[in-house]
Amino acid sequence: MTLSVSRYNYSEQFGPSFDRLMENIGTQILEGRYILTDEVKQFESAFASYLDTGHTIGINSGTDALIIAMMALGIGQGDEVITQANTFYATVATICFVGATPVLVDANPHTFLMDVAQVEHAITSSTRAILPAHMYGACTPMDALARLSQLQRVYLLEDAAQCHGARFEGKRAGTFGEIGCFSFHPSKNFAAAGDAGACVTDSAVLADKMRVIRSLGQRRQNEHVALGINSKLDSIQATILNWKLALLDAWNESRQRIAANYREQLAGLPLVFQETPAGSTHVYNLFQIKTDARDDLLDHLIRAGIDAVVRYPQPIHLQPAFKAQGWNRGQFPVAEDLAANTLCLPIRPDMSETEINTVCGGVRSFYGAGR
Repeated sequence: MTLSVSRYNYSEQFGPSFDRLMENIGTQILEGRYILTDEVKQFESAFASYLDTGHTIGINSGTDALIIAMMALGIGQGDEVITQANTFYATVATICFVGATPVLVDANPHTFLMDVAQVEHAITSSTRAILPAHMYGACTPMDALARLSQLQRVYLLEDAAQCHGARFEGKRAGTFGEIGCFSFHPSKNFAAAGDAGACVTDSAVLADKMRVIRSLGQRRQNEHVALGINSKLDSIQATILNWKLALLDAWNESRQRIAANYREQLAGLPLVFQETPAGSTHVYNLFQIKTDARDDLLDHLIRAGIDAVVRYPQPIHLQPAFKAQGWNRGQFPVAEDLAANTLCLPIRPDMSETEINTVCGGVRSFYGAGR
């Protein structure tokens, strides 16, 4: 099927000087500059400056960023990490990978983010960390979680894979806790040309630990001082990310304008939109709508060539991979409701007025509503 409105348009992310970027990458390939090069250091410095944090450690994926963050904090067997039931698989799987136990709380039915009010009741003597995921581009209210983590003396981590550039009370998402973890997967609003990720921290000690862990536990070649994994951001992805970083805020502003347009044109329909918490900004990595007719609406839009998608159709606690955790249907009702009734409309910073109107017209036609 030919798409009338696509979710992605990668060629628009590189601007008019694409040949210069490709020449740079070509030189790196021919000279063999692949791993932990100056290009990686330049991106790490630029991203730390953008976030106003002390250190960025380039990693080969957002999943590994979460693993390395927990390894650096010593989280493992016998520890519990609190996160939410409506996140992506990797948020919870990485807790299991380091040997810890994931403890879920439900989502807030209005913001679709972690229900912060449930977190305090989930803390036990085994809790080592709280791990909110800033879903779809909105920043979780971090003031309450920061206070709670300090009071309970547990770590605060952030899964910031979907909210590059978002803020809470002026502070960038990913910079509230001990470590923030980012993905630069091609689906993100700040995308590499493949898998890539990063950990960010204000702690020089944690930054040093994470650099060692990502490099097979080495400080220098063949000097293995700790158990580590091989998970390094490569120079080509770093070059692409550094190229795009200057454009990120403008892209996010475009996403916000498109989202406002969607809300205006779709007002009055039997739809629910994700609410942005007070003090937070939303950068709309995904634009979620909630409807009791989700599956029928999705089919209608796809038939019209509109690249809508469900994120995510099965909540974590009902995934077969986590059967051993003993979670049950009905245990996290908001997460189940969101999984059954939400879909994402296409949103890209370069969307034309015609594309926006096509999406809105497709939704309105499903409900038999004119403009």
